[in-house]
Formats: sequence, structure tokens, C-alpha cells
Amino acid sequence: MAGVADLKNAVINLSVVREHAKKELTDMLDSVPGKKALVLDPKLSGPLGLIAEVALLKEHGVEKIYHLLPGQLQTECTSLIYLVQPKVAQMRHIADNIHAHIDSGQKKEYSVFFAPRRTMLCERALEELGVYGDVNIGEYHMDLIPFDDDVLSLEMDSCFAECFVDEDRTSLFYVARALMKLQSIFGIIPVIRGKGHCASAVKDMMLRMRREMALEDNTVVPEIDSLFLIDRMTDLITPVLTQLTYEGLIDEVFGIRNTFVSLDPEVVGSEGEKRVKWPLNSNDKLYDEIRDLNFSVLGPFLNQRAKDINTYYEKRHEAQTLGQIRDFMKNLGSYQAEHNSLRIHTNIAEKVVLATRENDLQARLAAEQGLLAEGSVPVEYIDEAIARQEPITEVLRLLVLCTLTKNGFKSKYFDYYRTEILQTYGYEHVATLEKLERVGLFRRQEGRNVYSALRRALDLIVEDVNEQTPNDIAYVYSGYAPLSIRLVERSGHPNGLRSLEGPLSALPGPLFEEKQQLSQGVEQMVRDSEAPKSRVTLIFFIGGVTYTELSALRYLQQQEEGRREFIIATTNIINGTSLMEQFIDRPSEARPQQR
Repeated sequence: MAGVADLKNAVINLSVVREHAKKELTDMLDSVPGKKALVLDPKLSGPLGLIAEVALLKEHGVEKIYHLLPGQLQTECTSLIYLVQPKVAQMRHIADNIHAHIDSGQKKEYSVFFAPRRTMLCERALEELGVYGDVNIGEYHMDLIPFDDDVLSLEMDSCFAECFVDEDRTSLFYVARALMKLQSIFGIIPVIRGKGHCASAVKDMMLRMRREMALEDNTVVPEIDSLFLIDRMTDLITPVLTQLTYEGLIDEVFGIRNTFVSLDPEVVGSEGEKRVKWPLNSNDKLYDEIRDLNFSVLGPFLNQRAKDINTYYEKRHEAQTLGQIRDFMKNLGSYQAEHNSLRIHTNIAEKVVLATRENDLQARLAAEQGLLAEGSVPVEYIDEAIARQEPITEVLRLLVLCTLTKNGFKSKYFDYYRTEILQTYGYEHVATLEKLERVGLFRRQEGRNVYSALRRALDLIVEDVNEQTPNDIAYVYSGYAPLSIRLVERSGHPNGLRSLEGPLSALPGPLFEEKQQLSQGVEQMVRDSEAPKSRVTLIFFIGGVTYTELSALRYLQQQEEGRREFIIATTNIINGTSLMEQFIDRPSEARPQQR
């Protein structure tokens, strides 16, 4: 599949996971006989592109592919498969399509498959919209999708809001089910650790599912020796910070969607005016080297790599014998590929620099770093950001960071900023601020400062961090160590997280460690295994993970020097903007109108 990670360097065989997802997709298509059109929820087209290519869909009867839109769907196909997320707005679009066909005298057959699961709310919506009797309903269990050699995602964009704002724990069932599928492929995971209410709930669901499914009879030798479940509520400081790694800044400036970034054609040397989707994964060897670098050292790195490539090209003048020419030509292809990659990433980096200058990134970073160091609230900077009418998500990120590092706002500042937000951005954001307050992300000052205690206990601020030759995970934020990743790091120390029970008790949810009993046969196979293998830890973020946290985990893995490998799974990949957007109400989920 063009541009999709080949997964050749994964520490466990993630291609099997991709093949499982592909088989479920083709089984779904084959359940509707004959030729058909596939109508996709736009948010599902990206994830599905990482599972199957168009040629495979055509082999299973798909003649046309459409995005689900309101109004009439013009198609000659008489059999339509809708593959959608369980959202009421999508039911309305499906009803629009069906009614338009009926009104124009077209007779078609309709199948609606929900990913990852059907809901009573959506079925009721279809009934109220007058089309429930016209559709066949099914499910497509879209579980973890491999993004790269070490990253898998469920691509559940609204998971944080559902779990922590709406207190709808349905997403946790999908997480537990996905983890059970991994255990069926790679063996029972002997140790489950975690922190947080949702993390603990997922652990309990897994244990219950194992009892119900009798997975103790699983005869697969475990390839993953431990699972670490991280509840996003455990660390909400990290995602609202501006990311400072190369990959993180690309996400901040352009937005990375399902491992692809949308770029102007001149950036990638393409003709035409249409923007180009460019893959960002480990298939690109240069990108694999630079994705986790702090952006401040990227320029010198790219400059040195350009000199190295030029030096190689100059060797063509030195090649005199047939052997020398053969040796030069043998490596020429890889150098040309790297040269092309270097040109593209230099162009991307220049665009990032331009965007950060336009947005006065240095002033924002100064405000963030001051708060992390427990300085005063950057009142002047926040006031200017509101006065300039910067996107509300950017202002909210700062207010949340102030709340979390300063233990809330003094009453006069809380009332002041609440008024400023509503008068500047509109009173529709009353609900936005109420949701933030409900989760504790925008509130008045009360109690003791949790961040202050955690900062000292976990060494979250590192004064002399080396960004060029990192000496701590704090290099990813130029001095701040992501709390979430510090927990993973400390879990590998003697006594693990138990030594931090005191400071961590201030964070929501329990700290836990659960050991799963292996069958006697599997335990014997483990003892009989002579080949020493590195230990593999699966880290699962419930509520989202940032690209910068991925970089910090890769740094930790390098420090293990082969003793331990990390696989990272998540409900979705987030940044501060996408996290804040989950608090902003959208009108599209209103009650469906009866026909």
C-alpha cells in the first residue's frame, strides 16, 4: 500500500494485526453479495487506507467509493454499504440519501455497518428519520490499526470527551476488546500496571473478558511481558504544551492525519495546485532519524546530511576502475532517495519556521516555560492573545496550563477570563467553559498545589537538558519531562511506581499492578525457551497521546540498549488543539427531525 508503513522493523509481528483488520473488512464486504458502492464516513477513510487499498476493495465487489454527505447521492449502484461511526449526524445524512432515492423513484438496497459498534441511539435515530425498515444493520469491529513499527491506534477521536467529560465509558469497552484481541495473537500479558480510573476500568474489563472467553487455554507463549495503562487524566499538562520535536511541530502547524500530512505541492516538488498527502513514517529512513529531534537541532543536522550526500556524489569523479564505479552505483539509489527526502524535509522545516515566526512562538514558549517553573500567570500574554482573537483553542490551552500548574485561578482572574472569553468568542462557549470546569481544567484556586509536589517528586524540570545529545526525556520540551513518560520510566526502577504512591495519590484514580496467571503449559514453554529475548512493554494511552510523548518513549527505549522494547497503543493521537476541540459543542448532534 502506497505510503503506508511496511512494519518490517516492528519488535512483534504487527503485520498480523493489519491482516486481521483487513480480513474483517473483506468479510464485511462479502456479507453483501454482488456489486456494491461503499459510502464512507469521511473520518474512517484515513484509517481504512492504512488497512486496505482500493484494489482489494474492488476484488470484493466494490465498484464505487463515496464520502457520506447530506442530500442526494448520485450513483448507478443498486446496492449501497454505509460504513460509519455511530453518530446521530451520520444517521441524518444516510436518511437524506435514502429519502432522495425514494423520492426520485430509485430502488436500492442499503446496509449500514457501524464502526466499531452499533448503538441504540443511532438505531432509534434511523427509526425516527423513517428509514430503519429500509436498511440492514451490522458492525465492523475496527480495532487497533498499526501506524508504524511501534505505534497502533484505535482512532477514536472523541474518546477523551466521552470518558472524562460525558462520563460515557463505552470507549473503554473497545479498548479492552482491542487488548483482548492482541492477547489472542501474542499471548496473555503476564503483568498489567496502570494509573487512573479509566485505566483501572479497562484492566477489570480485560480480566472479566478473559474469564468469560476462557483465554487461559491460550497456548501462545507471551511476546509482550507487561502492559502499562495510562489514563490521560493522569497527565493533562503535557498535551496542552506546544510540542517541540520535529514531528510534534509538524502536527502543531499542519496537522498529521493517519500518518499523512497535507502539504502545498511545491513543498514536495509536485505540479498543479492541489495539496498533496505526504506519508510520515519509518519507511522514510531520513524521517525516521529526525522525527524525534528537538526542532532547535534539526537545521544543523539537515545541513550536515546535505554535506554528506554531496561528498558521496563527488566520489563519482574519483571512480576510475570498474570496481570503483560498481561500488559507487551500488549505493547511488539509496543516496538519491535520501537526497529527495532531504529536500522535502528541508522545505517542511522552512514552512514550520515561517509559521512559528508568524505566530510568535517564542513568546508563547516563554509563557509556557514560566508556568512550568511555577512563575506568575502570564496575564499580559493571555490578554494580548484574546485581544488578537487568536483561535479559542490556543487561548484555552494556556488557561488550562495555568489552572494545572497554579492550582487554579484566583477568583478575580477566573471571573475576568471567563467574561473575556464569552465576550470575545461568543456566549455559545458557556458550555465549553462549563465542561472544562467540570473536569477541573478551568477553575478557581483551592487546596494544595498538586503540580508543585509532582514537579519535585518526579524531577519534571531539568535545568541543564542537552537538546543535541539528550541526557533526559526532558529534551523533548526543552527542559520539561512529560509526566506520563516519567511514570513509565520510573516503573522500571526498583520498587517501581510503589515508591511514588505518596505523590501520585494526588492524581485521580488508583495505582495498580495485576498479575495474570499463565496456563501450566505456557509457563513450561516459557521456561524451556532458551533464546534470550528483550522484554516488550505495551504502553496504552486512554484518551490520546501526543507525538512528543512518542518521541520521549523512543528515547527511553534507546537508553535500554535492547534490554526492553516499547510498543505504544492509543485511543487516538492528539495535540493541545484537538484536545480542546473536544470541549467545544458542535450543533450537528442535535435531535433528528422526523420525516
